[in-house]
Amino acid sequence: MNQYSSAMNRLIDVLKRLPGIGPKSAQRLAFYILEVTPQEVEELAQTIVDAKKSIKNCSQCFHITDKDPCEICVDDSRDKSIMCVVETPKDLMAIERSRSFKGLYHVLGGVIAPLDGVTPDALRIKELIQRADSLKISEIVLAMNPTTEGEVTAMYITKLLTPLGMKVTRIAYGLPIGGDLDYVDEATLSKSLEGRREVSDKI
Repeated sequence: MNQYSSAMNRLIDVLKRLPGIGPKSAQRLAFYILEVTPQEVEELAQTIVDAKKSIKNCSQCFHITDKDPCEICVDDSRDKSIMCVVETPKDLMAIERSRSFKGLYHVLGGVIAPLDGVTPDALRIKELIQRADSLKISEIVLAMNPTTEGEVTAMYITKLLTPLGMKVTRIAYGLPIGGDLDYVDEATLSKSLEGRREVSDKI
């Protein structure tokens, strides 16, 4: 029998919507919220509201930022002849933590996944082609996660970029198959970037 009040149950139900949070974790978080001061709760709530309002995608690379263009795109110390293509902002940050890449980025917003209804048109592939061409990028580094969908996406992009005369490379497989860049340690990711290889559009 559920002994919680309706307000407590609503709080737990809302917390369960967060990724990776099950019923028990939601319950623990709910009790934590009840134990802190009203000021701390208000600060948490306001921070979430402020972040939702101010954080957006960079108009150039599509990384998340509260400034447009983002700090990476306007950094004059970056090598603007090379661009790393990633699935999500989390993957971009994983590579940045490795301190092994000093070029530009382009965030696709996912991977091609027909079974999930994600087609190439749903991604920022057209923007990638236009941006790489306008900036005269000499090398594109594909840093998709090593999944079936990531491989399909990498091959699709390679077929579009190779005829334009751009060098296309893929980060080396120091990464676990089926893993996510966000969970890879910095040393492994650094070695993967160092060992990137050129990609052919020939099957």
